[in-house]
Amino acid sequence: MKISVIVPCYNEERTIAHLLEALCQQTVGTDAFEVVIADGMSTDATRQVIHDYLQKHPELSVQVVDNPRRHIPAGLNRALEVSSGDIVIRLDAHCIPAPDYIERCVDALEAGKGDNVGGVWQIQPGGEGWIARSIAAAAGHPLGVGDALYRFTRQPAVVDTVPFGAFRRETLQRVGGYDESLLTNEDYELNTRIRKQGGIVYLDPAIRSIYFARSTLSALAKQYFRYGYWKWRMLRRYPGTLRWRQALPPLFVLSLALLLLAGVFFPPLWLLLAIEIGVYLLALWLGALPVAWRRRDPSLWLGIPLAIMTMHLSWGSGFLWSMMRK
Repeated sequence: MKISVIVPCYNEERTIAHLLEALCQQTVGTDAFEVVIADGMSTDATRQVIHDYLQKHPELSVQVVDNPRRHIPAGLNRALEVSSGDIVIRLDAHCIPAPDYIERCVDALEAGKGDNVGGVWQIQPGGEGWIARSIAAAAGHPLGVGDALYRFTRQPAVVDTVPFGAFRRETLQRVGGYDESLLTNEDYELNTRIRKQGGIVYLDPAIRSIYFARSTLSALAKQYFRYGYWKWRMLRRYPGTLRWRQALPPLFVLSLALLLLAGVFFPPLWLLLAIEIGVYLLALWLGALPVAWRRRDPSLWLGIPLAIMTMHLSWGSGFLWSMMRK
């Protein structure tokens, strides 16, 4: 049985070597799998870093293919086309899989636990400073991500989606691969098609990987605006997949905008707006306090609410903006 690890990549000179090193350390041994990296024509030193690493570690089988469209789903499909494994494991260039990642993915698939199996993220800061630490903490906080279990659960479960994923090739062929018309949300959309065909998406917390969060609030805002924008595009096809955690941010942003505008004509509504904002901030601060206390990091009491606000407002705005466009 051959295993293919497929990786979409663009300008990942800072992290790609960490991924390659983690793959070299896999318990299954480097003879058990190949790696196909679909590079979106990186403009930094990503390809040179890959070349230099492989010069020192020729035991790792890596093929780099061009992804001229630069989008993640297009890159994944390009990698799929040239890969040859019976089992396909999708990873990102800015993650570090645990040493037993591939072994546990294969074991779960062979045990019949799911048509797509994945694990949990251990989220770490993507940079230095209190903002980066706060963003990483917010990215795993229920107030920030709702019931997205792969960010914090310790219990196995049948779920809507998992990060990355491991599949039998026949499963990906049956559902038609990744949808290249969706520039974000491609994993969730793929898992929706798997589930609609009667398949199971299985989350095993023993399958672990480190994921590096964004390092600045501006980068976080761009990321979540994009997530919200493309979530609406996906929901137009699969409205039944909407979850409460996805509906709340656009409703919150919409309520803020309506109360602000309506207050121009009926000023008492501004008091209601102030109350809504006050309750929201209080909830965020109360939610951040246990994390700041547990980690002995007072800056998180301010930073986590800032990060979660950025996530909610950006995601909700992107969602609403997408609704207003054709």
